[in-house]
Amino acid sequence: MKTKKETIYPAKEENEILVLLWQWPSIYRFPLDNCHKDYGITGCKLSYDMSLYSAADVVVIHFPTIMHNINLLPKQPRPHFQRWVWFNREPPLIIKNLDRLDNLINMTMTFRLDSDIFCPYGRLEILKEPQNFTIPTKSKLVSWIVSKWYPGVRRIAYYEELKKHIPIDVYGAKHMKLSRDETLSTISQYKFYLAFENSNYKDYITEKLWSNSFESGAVPVVLGTTRKNYEVFVPRDAFIHVDDFPSPKELAAYLLELDKDDVKYRKYFNWRSKYRVKYGNVPSYMYCKVCRKIRESPRYRVIHSLRKWYLEDV
Repeated sequence: MKTKKETIYPAKEENEILVLLWQWPSIYRFPLDNCHKDYGITGCKLSYDMSLYSAADVVVIHFPTIMHNINLLPKQPRPHFQRWVWFNREPPLIIKNLDRLDNLINMTMTFRLDSDIFCPYGRLEILKEPQNFTIPTKSKLVSWIVSKWYPGVRRIAYYEELKKHIPIDVYGAKHMKLSRDETLSTISQYKFYLAFENSNYKDYITEKLWSNSFESGAVPVVLGTTRKNYEVFVPRDAFIHVDDFPSPKELAAYLLELDKDDVKYRKYFNWRSKYRVKYGNVPSYMYCKVCRKIRESPRYRVIHSLRKWYLEDV
């Protein structure tokens, strides 16, 4: 009679934490052995190998991958020592089936500042010594890249009104084609970039600001959460907020005024002498941080309702 083959787990060093990335999409694959080398986080082992489930100290569940099929969650009983982390960087507009995770999640890992593990799309670092920043040469006025055209979302209605008063070059689905490799060099030619979010939600400030705008050297015109919320993360003179103007017509008039006044325009770059932009698209750092957080939080904790935390407590 054949005996069931015993699963042999890799030996863990003393106090090493095994973090399992559950149902991880291939687009997010990254080296798993750089926590110590790159970030100084020791005793952290990351793995995609789902067969290690029973040995994992932490299971990080990438929710957008499973939210339409909750049956993709682990089928085996959860070891008593194991904790589950809810990882999500999508806004409420996208999220479904949160109720299916009631009383299952121990920690949150999102772009919200009050998450257990904060993983923003970008951040500013303070420079010890001032540095010079060269504004890219500008030959065009306003650009926007948009791929998801959600009917009824505020940014679409705002754009439709704004374009009546100022020319806007739009790239993306159903508009001008733009390859990923050409994105930054193209946007850098414009004085302004429409960093319009698809959701008005607490702390939801995506690559539209951090990468498309800041990395390209275009002044971001933002629409999404409040100016006060933006100013938690970036200086007030680093962006233009649509809510500062009574209507899109007044905003267009202001942008046209800045186009003719180089002195006023350059003031939107003064902050760059004091701060450096760090982009949040380094996934390995976020997951290495899981090890650090788990060590700092050894106590038992469960989130009774993700829906209440994510959709109502804002």
